[in-house]
Amino acid sequence: MQTMIELNDDLLAQAQILAARERTTLNRLIEDALALRLKTSSRRRPTLPVYHGQVGLTAAVTDSLSNRALLDAADEVDN
Repeated sequence: MQTMIELNDDLLAQAQILAARERTTLNRLIEDALALRLKTSSRRRPTLPVYHGQVGLTAAVTDSLSNRALLDAADEVDN
């Protein structure tokens, strides 16, 4: 199938050099690059684990904006 695409001049020059270095055609180089891009974009993104435990801060945390209060509450849970 034939189609026409417009490429940046610098990109085209680099692609032609690479195709010559790899002893392949520009068409084949573009096909390979497009196939690789399509393959990597179709991969499923991993799902992130979700914590379903207790929600919210413990009663010991009186000031949720204070690092000291959060550290003190964590120490109480560990003991």
